[in-house]
Amino acid sequence: MQSPPTTRSARVDFLRGVAIVVVLLLHFSLTYPLSDSPLSHLLPARWLQAVIGNGNYGVTIFFVISGFLITSNNLLRYGRLANVSLRHFYALRFSRIIPPLLLALTVIVALGMLDVPSFGNSDGGQPMPASFFVVAVISVLTFWHNVLMERVGYFNYCLNIYWSLSVEEVFYLTFPLACILLKRDRYLIAVCAAAIVVGPIYRGLHRDDELFFMYGYLACFDAIAFGCLTALCERYIRLSPGVLRLTRIAAGVGLVTVYLAGIEGHEAGGFSLIALFTALLLVHAFDAPDRVWPRFSPFRVVGWFGRKSYELYLFHIIVLAGMRDLVPKGTLQYAYKLPYFVLFVALSAVVAGAVSRYVAEPLNSRLREVLVRP
Repeated sequence: MQSPPTTRSARVDFLRGVAIVVVLLLHFSLTYPLSDSPLSHLLPARWLQAVIGNGNYGVTIFFVISGFLITSNNLLRYGRLANVSLRHFYALRFSRIIPPLLLALTVIVALGMLDVPSFGNSDGGQPMPASFFVVAVISVLTFWHNVLMERVGYFNYCLNIYWSLSVEEVFYLTFPLACILLKRDRYLIAVCAAAIVVGPIYRGLHRDDELFFMYGYLACFDAIAFGCLTALCERYIRLSPGVLRLTRIAAGVGLVTVYLAGIEGHEAGGFSLIALFTALLLVHAFDAPDRVWPRFSPFRVVGWFGRKSYELYLFHIIVLAGMRDLVPKGTLQYAYKLPYFVLFVALSAVVAGAVSRYVAEPLNSRLREVLVRP
């Protein structure tokens, strides 16, 4: 069994970087509205609010990329998806995901037990029993945190963002089983097509409750299916360079247009269109070698954010929770919002880089040596 090539795709890293940046913008602005900051002098108010307020579309982009990478890497690793090794697949996913997640959960629970405000559990503003941390942590580690939120609402400022990890992990659990049971690519393609049809229908039926139309499994699996379908179809469809270029231009324009149009009023179809355009941008993403951007290029910075997106996802909310406890919501003055956002991004990047270098990467390598045998 061979490992896939180590060449990265600059396009994938850039898309992931864009996705995590809009998530950071959204989460920061929910506490300190950036629409009422010096940024309002740089962009029209409507555009600024759209860029900031639609950050949940960034999670959809992550889902598409996840489906695309998992499918592509397993095609490279096993030749056929039906040849996937359950032990090998699950060991690789466990080694990458669990160590930094356990560290993040430890920090959140410890600070919550010390009654640090933004780390505790509450129900309608009322504190919940400390024992509820057991339920919350178990729900994160066993991938039904989104279901728990559907039952009790938003109950923990930090833990609640981990709903998306539950969606991805259920995909990781079921993907290799589906590959083995269905055996043929055409059956997998049919399953992906079914998920793409069901997604907008489910969101349309729950458009009045964001806990369902944004966080439910069926609300998100269509985005992952778009990514899987892209990787599968690449084996059978080859596009000329000219057609590829036009496709990417059209997809980029479509992605920006749908993003700026917003989520409200487009709960059913908006996420599907974001997923479709993201998938089109991923077509043949690994055909060219990784691009080397100039050292201080903004594209290189965004690409770095993309490479560290998992650690940023886990730990930016811990950084932000600490900052909002130091400077409570509603007390940060207009002139200081933008510098405070820059500080938030810088601190999140430092923490994510340190976690990646000293925790995630070494433990990932060590666990793979132990769990993954040739």
